[in-house]
Amino acid sequence: MQREVMAYDVVIVGAGPSGLAAAIRLRQLAAEREQELSVCVLEKGSEVGAHILSGAVLEPRALDELIPDWKDKGAPLDTPATEDAFLYLTPTKAWRLPTPPQMRNHGNYVISLGNLCRWLAQQAEALGVEIYPGFAAAEVLHDDAGRVVGVATGDMGRRKDGSEGPNFQPGMELHGRLTLFAEGCRGSLTKTLFERFRLREGVDPQTYGLGVKELWEIDPARSRPGRIVHTIGWPLDPRTYGGSWLYHLHGNLVSVGFVVGLDYSNPYLSPFEEMQRFKTHPEIRPLFAGARRIAYGARALSEGGLQSIPKLVFPGGAIVGDAAGFLNVPKIKGTHTAMKSGMCAAEAAIDALAGGTERPTLDSYPERLRQSWLWDELHRVRNIRPSFRWGLLPALAYSALDTYLLRGKAPWTMHHHPDHEALRPARRFRPIAYPKPDGKLTFDRLSSVFLSNTNHEEDQPCHLTLRDPEVPVRINLARYDGPEQRYCPAQVYEFVDDGAGGRRLQINAQNCVHCKTCDIKDPTQNINWITPEGGGGPNYPNM
Repeated sequence: MQREVMAYDVVIVGAGPSGLAAAIRLRQLAAEREQELSVCVLEKGSEVGAHILSGAVLEPRALDELIPDWKDKGAPLDTPATEDAFLYLTPTKAWRLPTPPQMRNHGNYVISLGNLCRWLAQQAEALGVEIYPGFAAAEVLHDDAGRVVGVATGDMGRRKDGSEGPNFQPGMELHGRLTLFAEGCRGSLTKTLFERFRLREGVDPQTYGLGVKELWEIDPARSRPGRIVHTIGWPLDPRTYGGSWLYHLHGNLVSVGFVVGLDYSNPYLSPFEEMQRFKTHPEIRPLFAGARRIAYGARALSEGGLQSIPKLVFPGGAIVGDAAGFLNVPKIKGTHTAMKSGMCAAEAAIDALAGGTERPTLDSYPERLRQSWLWDELHRVRNIRPSFRWGLLPALAYSALDTYLLRGKAPWTMHHHPDHEALRPARRFRPIAYPKPDGKLTFDRLSSVFLSNTNHEEDQPCHLTLRDPEVPVRINLARYDGPEQRYCPAQVYEFVDDGAGGRRLQINAQNCVHCKTCDIKDPTQNINWITPEGGGGPNYPNM
């Protein structure tokens, strides 16, 4: 069957903050210049926002620039930040620390990022942007000269063995004069662009964190809308980067989450279990008395900062948002920077397209970024995340020096190492004795995945592919005691009896919440995450 072909001026892959900001800015500029411009956005989630997960506290700087009258247009920013607290936890105590300047939230808002993206999609469609949710971009299309000419969506209705089922439909080709990749952290197509165009040459490897989040409805007497709490320390050991958040929203809702840097070395560590253990701390537990957990999710985030940003342009397109890695780690915010990157790309694109070249290169996009507040913001904090390789207390000391005395202008830049190289052999560690879940405050992974509304068509090819099926047992199990069964927050990976006295890796792909941790942390880089059928995966409400 022939693929259907649709042509646009600009194709955008991903309806997150950066992709939608780019689409809106493109149409705004086209209207100002009375220029015809067709823009299409593809989204692999069943709806815009279905796969969006963040804490989240929004700094509205980019939104103010993009849509100055967002309040009049009903943007879902209804919980202004009211107070900040920064705590250092020991197993039994909580010590309040001075809140670093980057973490002060006056003028910011506690939000659901998924709901903000749903609203941004409405603004984009009102400007004439075409948005197609439920269509996963599965392949980058190139012309004979190697330039990117668009993307193809994945086939629908293939059986597990790859054959065509009775409801088979081939994917569509979406051709664009320019294609912007806004896939978010560890984008599956963005990875192929890195390799084909050597976009990561000369920059640090990206480093990542895994964020595990729950949404709770708490006792109204304990609700303090706008209160923002961050913690460091327990339950993590001093050599492992990470910490928690507690964000109070309206409606007696609290967003609670825990981030673990994926450069940890102990193969017995489980980010999901660390998050559950965190809630049992004497300072934290009382907040959840009589409360009800109503949502769950997990997502990796790019933590490399300025020194890990790749080359951003290639013939026929560019990379925007967290696919490139614009998160401000000390600020614990990336939405405003992702949006700004999309806006800069749009401004470069409108000029390039006006030149008449069929498939231009966005040469001005990187320079627009360097001249923007985004670049200065990331430059000032570039050394804080890598300093944590020294351990928690030395990193806090350095961060204070960098922030208060050097003011981000140190004459040096620290560097990162790949996360998948950080694991050490299991024989060097003892298994961690995580407490059993009680079903009230702490939970297991399967009941958590149920709350994420995750669903995949079962009779489809597995989207979690192994380059060598023998590696999980021969190397990962033998050397690291099978870390994939612990770093995955959705119980996708299990080692089970093979019926012949040995073990085999079982992949429960239907549980996958698309966090991408396996693709990042697998020590041999043997797992390759590719897109499942469009519309599959989690369906996050209010996350």
